[in-house]
Amino acid sequence: MRLRVEHSTHYQYDSPVRYALQQVKLTPKERPGQQLIHGWTIAVDGGVQQLHYTDHHGNGVDLIAVDGGTSELVIRCTGEVELVTWDGVIGPHRGAMPLWTFLRPTPLTRAGRGVRSLTAELGRDFANDIERAHALSALILDKLPYRIGLTGADTTAEQALGGEGGVCQDHAHIFIAAMRHLGHPARYVSGYLMMNDRTHQDATHGWAEAHFDHIGWIGFDVSNGHSPDRRYIRVATGLDYRDAAPVRGMRYGAAQENLVVQLQVQQ
Repeated sequence: MRLRVEHSTHYQYDSPVRYALQQVKLTPKERPGQQLIHGWTIAVDGGVQQLHYTDHHGNGVDLIAVDGGTSELVIRCTGEVELVTWDGVIGPHRGAMPLWTFLRPTPLTRAGRGVRSLTAELGRDFANDIERAHALSALILDKLPYRIGLTGADTTAEQALGGEGGVCQDHAHIFIAAMRHLGHPARYVSGYLMMNDRTHQDATHGWAEAHFDHIGWIGFDVSNGHSPDRRYIRVATGLDYRDAAPVRGMRYGAAQENLVVQLQVQQ
């Protein structure tokens, strides 16, 4: 199955920008036999692509410098992704980062009292670790319903778990923190999801992957209550959201920005 992606990230500044640099991770990962990329392009208005490289997590990264004196920056990504086989199982670990690295907590995924209590509530009555991971995913969604506007990009797993709702980033961070606490390497995934009920979206999606002996990496989309299928496109991975964020940047000057994202994922 092929999915067509059209993704526009539009920054508007209330005054001309002296200098700004954006780090963009919007090129899907290619994995032979699973996910193949066709004709992926990134076009920029109001800036210039200065560098493309692959980071330590195997993510494709573009550095975009904003034109001095501009008041708008638009980044447009288009292309097709062919999903060959996709049942949520990524398989053996690959890449420059050692597997044990994904057991390391980060400020966003450190397991505190809330996460430890969550894992204790699971109990031990499971046929295997994968069954326990699915139960954990369901428990997180039960404890933290999907609600927008209650958390932000810097909300930690512990803070989100103590709140009244969260989004996909929060669900993934809690799952990652809990799985690491249980002794399983875990990582964050950012990407695209073809929705069943709409074509137009205003954000990318995030989920988690955990590693199991003799199988490798398996994906878990806590927010939607299942493992990723052929509607999911993996773009970037990392220890947490900060490693895999679609766009991060810096700027000099007093200009304030307004961000508008337009996204379509369809067959």
